[in-house]
Amino acid sequence: MTDQPKEVQRLVEAIKALEAIEDDAEAARAATAVLDAWPDYHSQLRELRQQRVLKLKAQGKTWAQIAEEALGGVHPTRAQQIAQGKRGTKRPEAKKPAAE
Repeated sequence: MTDQPKEVQRLVEAIKALEAIEDDAEAARAATAVLDAWPDYHSQLRELRQQRVLKLKAQGKTWAQIAEEALGGVHPTRAQQIAQGKRGTKRPEAKKPAAE
């Protein structure tokens, strides 16, 4: 965890703090509050990433450089998609067992 940015470490620590809540009902309420707010935070993070990728491109970085250096080694095409605000593909739904 030490090779991650301090902000990521703080987020992980916050999740661990939720896990450490001794009262089960209180822990469940806290986790629910975070999950209820998560869609907004997720959107903010996606927008932040998109804007920063666009700034890197404006600085003259190639898609390959952005993909490797800023996005952790994704494919350069994915870096372009992030800049365009395109989302990744959704996972397919889990198959339901056949009714017997």
